[in-house]
Amino acid sequence: MPAPLRPLANPPNPWATTEVQYLDGEAPLAPLEVYEDETRGILAHNDSPDVGFDWSVNPYRGCFHACAYCYARPSHEYLSFGAGTDFDRKIVVKKRAAELLRDAFDDEKWRGELVAFSGVTDCYQPLEAHYRLTRRCLEVCVEYCNPVAIITKSPLVERDVDVLQELDRIARISVMVSVPLWDEAKARAIEPFVTTPQRRIRIIERLAGAGLRVGVMVAPIIPGLGDEDIANVLRAARAAGATRAGSVLLRLPGPVKDVFTDRLRASLPLRADRVLRRIRETRGGKMYDSRYGTRGAGEGVYAEAIGALFRQTADQLGFETAWDSASKPTTFRRPRGQLTLGNIS
Repeated sequence: MPAPLRPLANPPNPWATTEVQYLDGEAPLAPLEVYEDETRGILAHNDSPDVGFDWSVNPYRGCFHACAYCYARPSHEYLSFGAGTDFDRKIVVKKRAAELLRDAFDDEKWRGELVAFSGVTDCYQPLEAHYRLTRRCLEVCVEYCNPVAIITKSPLVERDVDVLQELDRIARISVMVSVPLWDEAKARAIEPFVTTPQRRIRIIERLAGAGLRVGVMVAPIIPGLGDEDIANVLRAARAAGATRAGSVLLRLPGPVKDVFTDRLRASLPLRADRVLRRIRETRGGKMYDSRYGTRGAGEGVYAEAIGALFRQTADQLGFETAWDSASKPTTFRRPRGQLTLGNIS
């Protein structure tokens, strides 16, 4: 049984003007706090060659799922929050997300590119059950016939099968379900507030049963911990109806390294040293390498072995492993009757 999470654990925030330290046993509990974001834009542009999309929508900042490895944790520091427990429990919601997305689609510069939900935090985290921001944004995508890709860990996506089916009928939609670990105890230790890996496989089964294009992301693959689960995840996902598979090696930028290491040592103490050693083997002796082309795959013998295991298993099971091409013709059209645009440039 994994050890319980500590009540508060944030690495120092370099953007904060003050830092409060608590004595042992005096740290406050961390109740959920929700903040409203008055941002004026909702579409985020990605210029990283390591990511398979150019545009994303993130209705939430921070994530209740509390995955220790989340590469988005440092973004919370720009809000003067911490990258640890604050990221898990101080959630920012963009209540005008659907309105802002409609404004973006009405802009004459918008060419109907594929929009990913979400590039940063899970668009179907628990608050979505109340705020319905993702659903309303998807309804806007239906209104404009804009192609969509979704990645999530949450069964809540099943609620929106009707919207996804309509998108599939008039535009293009794909859903990727993230399952980086197969053993339930390991998953609970590293992803404490996410549903079990086995329940995530049922998401794939239900979406595929609804006629939707669905795949599995074995991501992030944690060296020394998750690589041993690759085959089990892929086999289960394929049996459930997944047709596509992707993977990304664990990334630990900035304070994520400290959050992950702390959680690993607290929850899986007998595995911690081995996992940390294996991570360094895939990063040239370091915990992280930010170079494009390397940060998502790692380097060295162990990283190559992980990559080969994923590719060979995916090939044997008949998975597609390529991302959707950004050059596919768009289905986008404005509801006032504007003609469908040509190929995305």
